Amino acid sequence: MTGIGRRDFLHAGAGVAAGVAAAGGLGAGLASAHGAAAAVAPHATTLPFHGEHQQGILTPAQRSAAFVALDVTATSRAELADLLRTITERARFLTTGGTPPDPGLTAPPRDSGVLGPTVVPDGLTVTLSVGASLFDDRYGLASAKPAKLRTMDEFPDDTLRRDVCDGDLLLQVCADDRDAVTHAVREIARATRGGMGVRWRQDGFVSPPRPSGTPRNLMGFKDGTSNPDTGDTALMKQLVWAAGGSGEPAWVTGGSYHVVRVIRMLVEFWDRVNLHEQENMIGRRRDTGAPLTASAEHDDPHFENDPTGDVIQLDAHIRLANPRTKASADQRMLRRAYNYDGGVDANGTLDMGLVFVAFNQDLDRQFVAVQKRLAGEPLTDYIQPFGGGYYFALPGARDSSDWLGRSMLA
Repeated sequence: MTGIGRRDFLHAGAGVAAGVAAAGGLGAGLASAHGAAAAVAPHATTLPFHGEHQQGILTPAQRSAAFVALDVTATSRAELADLLRTITERARFLTTGGTPPDPGLTAPPRDSGVLGPTVVPDGLTVTLSVGASLFDDRYGLASAKPAKLRTMDEFPDDTLRRDVCDGDLLLQVCADDRDAVTHAVREIARATRGGMGVRWRQDGFVSPPRPSGTPRNLMGFKDGTSNPDTGDTALMKQLVWAAGGSGEPAWVTGGSYHVVRVIRMLVEFWDRVNLHEQENMIGRRRDTGAPLTASAEHDDPHFENDPTGDVIQLDAHIRLANPRTKASADQRMLRRAYNYDGGVDANGTLDMGLVFVAFNQDLDRQFVAVQKRLAGEPLTDYIQPFGGGYYFALPGARDSSDWLGRSMLA
């Protein structure tokens, strides 16, 4: 990437800080799920970097994440290609791990040292997605734009702040421990400082199962119970992976529409609602996660046996989100949500909620259709979607000579 001087570096750094502050919730002060053991037993889990698809999509959600939206400042298509190669190279090294080379006595260190002298992979995944704005007239990519990709819609119950929405690129960085995520974001930012700048950032975490089963969100309910089976290859081909043809450019094959929605939960109001009313709004029991018509978390709610909503109300969240009908079967999406805790806002009110993440084969058939069904649900009194965006997760880098975005720029 193009080198910059100290004055430019400081100016760019101020912009990055402003972008981070604007995110409105950075997951500050989150404790490691490992406790003290994590300090002496760093994780060495390595996930394959190369393949038809990127990691971080079907990968089981790691405990810590950062979602970093970026505005590209590269001045030409060639510089954009250089930027994408650099991101790929850094992600390849960081997800594999190893000892950075010694730069010599007079050069800056090749690594921040946050993880010690040797970079451990720690289950790290770096998923790169592109936003609609990348396909404007700067790089001659208009004809390569994924057919459904656009600026994120504003739905009736949203309170979007456009300064923390959208972006040319999105980096979804996930790992088993918080320091590995921080390290990866920092190292990629250092290597690409001449070609892109942070637009917004949101950190998140996944709670351990308590006491078992699917992790809970910060409203206390299990989140992601009815996710489709990622081990079912045919189902993933139907619900997650995009393919060229039918209006889509050929290069999208192996990628996926990537939705990120940052949703504040008004937990101080939610905590004043009685448990019976909370469960009716969700349609599940808070303790076990079971549908109100059943006894175990993964039981089918059998809405057909409760057609008038005597047990699970007709406007309950699970009933609107997934009616479990033949017509709605291909509207399911793969969710990969994270909690966030951003401290307090300017009024001293707790700022926390959900980073809703979903991967879709077809943005309109899946996410948008479901979101329209959810309009006006009772839960909207307790949530405020304010940030995020629509992106397209690039196909994977096939081997060590490939790079993310190569087919898009071909």
